[in-house]
Amino acid sequence: MMSRVLLSAASKRLLFTTRLRIRTFSSISSYHCSQTNFRITDEMKATFSFNGYVILRHVLTLEEMVKLKEAIEQNGTLKSNSYYVGDGMEGRGSRLSIWCNPGHDITGIVARSEKIAGTMEQLLGGEVYHYHSKLIMKEALTGGSFVWHQDYGYWYQNGCLFPDMGTAFIAIDRCDEDNGCLQVLRGSNRLGRIEHGRVGGQTGADANRVNEILKHLPVDHVVLDPGDVLYFHCNLLHKSNRNESQRRRWALLSAYNRASNDPFIRHPWPTYTPLNKVPNSAILQCTNYTDMTGKGFVEPAMDKTVEGKR
Repeated sequence: MMSRVLLSAASKRLLFTTRLRIRTFSSISSYHCSQTNFRITDEMKATFSFNGYVILRHVLTLEEMVKLKEAIEQNGTLKSNSYYVGDGMEGRGSRLSIWCNPGHDITGIVARSEKIAGTMEQLLGGEVYHYHSKLIMKEALTGGSFVWHQDYGYWYQNGCLFPDMGTAFIAIDRCDEDNGCLQVLRGSNRLGRIEHGRVGGQTGADANRVNEILKHLPVDHVVLDPGDVLYFHCNLLHKSNRNESQRRRWALLSAYNRASNDPFIRHPWPTYTPLNKVPNSAILQCTNYTDMTGKGFVEPAMDKTVEGKR
């Protein structure tokens, strides 16, 4: 009698897990956030682990996005420290501005906030530190493409032993298929690290292997509105097409590494540095729009993943 009860309970657990996996693998991982009760559920964590990403809608409020967008657009330092990355087609490319330390301006406060950094800690399962942030500026009609790649494909080369890393992609503008939104291969994080090499002026995953993977895993177009955030694992294969629209596509990305995954190779990207997280309320309280002291902007020659130029 006891064995039948235990078996029934085990069967129920197995059935629940199977249903969860089928559902998360067959649907886009998108959840709406509550600003009054912002929390990461076990379902969100399971979705992130199985699909390699999770989309949280309305993470940044309209008021917070107005502040962030205004700071980014009016801050000449971010643009003056950017560099151009072509995609192999004449006149096509994007500008990147990359910095190693979060800083105390509003972009740094966002990167240190509980709903960005704290969420990544919960998804990755432990304390994280800021690895780097970047502003990607893909302009209307000229914005270039990025090839299929895993971030761990080159972070591995920086001496990070484990793929305990991830990125929060914050939409500054609406991102859709017309203006070159991110595309992800759902579940590709479970494939492990793929060999990477030069593809034009970028670093891309082995094309033959990617072509085979495309036969087995679905491609999701990550459509985001301003304030939506895509949290994705460092082994998730992703790419983006050119911007063929009349609209720009800007995004702010913050990458994080587990504290336990301190790289053994000295590299321009930071080694473990405790992250001073701030409450979400600090975003609206921040009045620093322009002071970029200590952010540690990356020069094109330091970025070995692309052939960038001023």
